[in-house]
This record gives sequence, structure tokens and C-alpha cells, in this order.
Amino acid sequence: MSTVTISPRGAERLRAGHPWIYRSDIAKTDAQAGDLVRVISDRKRLFGWGFWSSESQIALRVIQGPPAGPSPAVDDGRALIGERLRAAIAYRGTLAIDATAWRVVNAEADCLPGLIVDRYGDVLVIQTLCQATDRRLAMIVELLVEQLAPRGILARNDPKVRRLEGLEERVEVVAGDVPDRIEIREAKIRHEVDLRQGQKTGLFLDQRENHAAAARYTRGRALDAFTYQGGFALQMAATADRVLALDSSGPAIAAVRAGADRNGLANVEAREVNVFDELRELEVSGARFDTIVLDPPAFAKNKAAVERALAGYKEINLRAIKLLNLGGHLMTCSCSYNVDEALFSEVIEAAAVDARATLALVEKRMQAGDHPLLLGIPETHYLKCLVLRKVA
Repeated sequence: MSTVTISPRGAERLRAGHPWIYRSDIAKTDAQAGDLVRVISDRKRLFGWGFWSSESQIALRVIQGPPAGPSPAVDDGRALIGERLRAAIAYRGTLAIDATAWRVVNAEADCLPGLIVDRYGDVLVIQTLCQATDRRLAMIVELLVEQLAPRGILARNDPKVRRLEGLEERVEVVAGDVPDRIEIREAKIRHEVDLRQGQKTGLFLDQRENHAAAARYTRGRALDAFTYQGGFALQMAATADRVLALDSSGPAIAAVRAGADRNGLANVEAREVNVFDELRELEVSGARFDTIVLDPPAFAKNKAAVERALAGYKEINLRAIKLLNLGGHLMTCSCSYNVDEALFSEVIEAAAVDARATLALVEKRMQAGDHPLLLGIPETHYLKCLVLRKVA
């Protein structure tokens, strides 16, 4: 079995609870791409076992500390991966999810680094995002078939992050039969999902609980900016007089209109626009709303983009606050990991000052419960969602 020796700094990182070791903290190794390796310190102390990457700056992802039982390398990790899959599936069973689509495995947050598994009805969509999980794709598929018996499994291995692992981007059916599109239900709303071309694995499943929360706060005239396929807009329609959904993507707007028709929602209007420009135009025209949702794409995909991202977040929130009626609610989101909750809150506060408005914080939210986060791994807490009320 291959061994990786880590530096004292790397050892301290593991003791602090973070499972990633960067290449700069690797002292030596004889490991090959995707190996399951023993992890030891420079003093030969066993820290456990992990997945090795020959390409990524995240060179090592520790998956198990030193156990009393046998090494997971005995069967190349099969028993351990199978056990972790069973635990992840069992946890979702405790959540009483009112939907037919949810996340089954959330990578590090389910102690299965580099692996995403989402369920859409009777179909699974998986992503193997590091060398080790990609090398074990056939094994993982076999275990998922044993435990969940899906109609089919699609590997959506097209995220650009795979390039950091030296892996090609590809989309392929790896088990059974997978349709191009599938209908799923989220509470009372039915969505048609493009499994091969849709964002992420088809839908933004991490916002499911926030969609429901938005409906609870919605009244009067509502605005859903950066709507994508109308996850917020269609849920809000049940409690709003009218909903205006905005997005720059033509196919996304077509999906919103089709979704409104599918669900018999006559009070949803969808516009293909530059959202930044449209927010300014709405303000100039004197439009006002009682409920506004802002759910933009990640403005800061890396640390270098943070300053520009903050300007973008301030701009859209400033416009939204000005468009919001007194007593109305703003639900504003950020999925940029590099903009943490404190920084995001500061931007909203600055926008409120510039808008000469006073906001009350009603609720702090995050990603849905099937996208768990782990203490000690801040990367698992990426979605911030603030519910605010305009009080002056």
C-alpha cells in the first residue's frame, strides 16, 4: 500500500478537523493517481487513510482516521464507501423531504470526498470530482445499484473542477436507462429537468427549502431575479398576486413559462433580460414590489474575484431595496464560498445605507438539509440566504 508523509503543518490541519492536505504540505510519497493511501506524519504517526491526487493542489483527502479495525485498503475502499453510502441514504430518510429530487451524497459533508449523488425520481445523477472517486466509478455505481435500485445512473462529469484533477469532462450513462428529461415534484410544483444539460446535475437542489420559505414570506407583487428555471417564482406564485421572473438565459425563461403552464399558474410573467439593467429600469419606471428574491450565480468563483463580486452584490441589493415597499421582504442569496456570511451581511448593510432604508433581519438560512455542512470544513458552508424586512 502506498504511503503519504505529511508535514507538521499538514498534521496540525488534520488535528484541527480539516481533511484536505495541500501539495505544499506533502513531505514524500510513492502514491499513484487515485490511490487509497496510508497517511503518516514525519514522526511515523498514523493519521489514517486518504485519497491521493497526482494533479490537484488538494493532494490528499483523508477519508478515515486510524481505526481499531482493518485498513480500508483491504478491498480498495469498497466496504468503507458502501458503509458511507448507507449512512448518507439513511440520513436523508430522516428529513421528511417533500420532493422527489434531493441530494443523496454531498461529498466531504458525507465523508465521501469528491463524490456527488443526486436523485431525480427513479434516476441517479453522479459526479466523481477527484481522481480517486473517478477511478472507482464502476465500484460506486455497483454499490448504488445494490442499495437504491435506480432505473438508471447518469455520470454528469462535466464540471470544470475536474480539470484540476487532470480528468476529462464527459457525460455518460453508466447504468440502466436515463431519459433526457424527467419530471420531478418539489412540494406542489412539478418541474421538468434536463438531466444532461441543466445547471449542476439538473436543478439547484440546495435551494429547495429556501423556495418553500420564500412562499411563506410572499405577498402582493413579487419579483424573482436570476430565476433560472423558476424555483422561487413558481413556489411564490401560490401566495403572490403576481410574480415577475427575470433571467438573462432564453432557455431558462422558456422553462419558467413552461413550468407556469404545467402547474396552472397564470400569475407568473417571465422576461429574458440583463437582470442588472432591468433592476435599474424597474426603479426608474417607479415599479414597486412587496416581496423580492435575489438568487444570482456565484459572483466570486475564486479569491481574486471577491472585490468585483462585492460590487455586484451591492448593486443588485441596492436596487432591490429601493424597489421594495415598506413592510416588504427581501430574500437575498449568495452561493459564493469566497464571500462569507459576515462579508455578505456587510455588503447588504452598505446597500441599505446607500438606499436610505432600514432593514430588519428576519431569518438567516443556508442550503437544504440534504446538503449538510461540517464544522471545521468551511467549504461545506457556501450558500448564504438572508431574509430581511424593510421597516423604514
